[in-house]
Amino acid sequence: MTTTTEPVGALVRRWRERRRRSQLDVSLAAELSTRHLSCIETGRANPSRDMIRRLCDELDVPLRERNALYLAAGFAPAHPERALADLGAARAAVEAVLAGHEPNPALAVNVRWELLAANRAMGLFLGAGAGEPADPPFNVLKATLHPDGLAGRIRNLPQWRAHVLRRVRRQLDRTSAAGLAELLAELESYPAPRADAVEVAPPGPADDLVVPLRLSTEYGELALLYTTTVFGSPRDVTLDEIAIETFFPADPGTAATMRALAAPQAHSLTNPWPAV
Repeated sequence: MTTTTEPVGALVRRWRERRRRSQLDVSLAAELSTRHLSCIETGRANPSRDMIRRLCDELDVPLRERNALYLAAGFAPAHPERALADLGAARAAVEAVLAGHEPNPALAVNVRWELLAANRAMGLFLGAGAGEPADPPFNVLKATLHPDGLAGRIRNLPQWRAHVLRRVRRQLDRTSAAGLAELLAELESYPAPRADAVEVAPPGPADDLVVPLRLSTEYGELALLYTTTVFGSPRDVTLDEIAIETFFPADPGTAATMRALAAPQAHSLTNPWPAV
């Protein structure tokens, strides 16, 4: 649970400024006077539970940080934080998405990109080369960009690294999640590949649509694009922070390889990922 010693007004002001909203704009949308909002931000007024909810809804504050605002105002947290195994129907939904995405890779991560679950195809796809340089929990982005991880096998590493770093920066700006700033700093500290030292893969059909992940494997070069799925209207902190990354073949050759890897004889390969 996020805790803070800052006044609730300072937290409200910080989220308003993070969203680049004026006091007038927020007060109109949240149905309170600009003067009242100013008094909340300066500590001259203490918001009610309902007022915190309205402001957080308007400012799109993540549930973990909403709990921090409730605590700072002297209220009990409004949103529980359960383990993934205790999420009932939501856990079943994660399992259904991962299993249903076979023969293509899919995994679920938390807000810090720590692995929560993955399907069999993800293990077969990454294999033993996905070893993370740091201690558990397994961090997907560290394992991807670290020189001792997958980085040496990514054919378009400069392009993919720049895309990943931009994505984490945007995520940090949106969520202010604990641990993300440290993750970003570590990823940025990994040696950046020199453009003239990397064998750049020739553009494929998917390059006009997205930035694909192009990976050299023992099965040949694989090209994948991805989508991200999150839960709508979550009320649990854990659920609010779960993202499911689903990968799709970006060319016919990759599609054929993924189907072949899903064959029964391929299942004897080592799968280092937690299955669901």
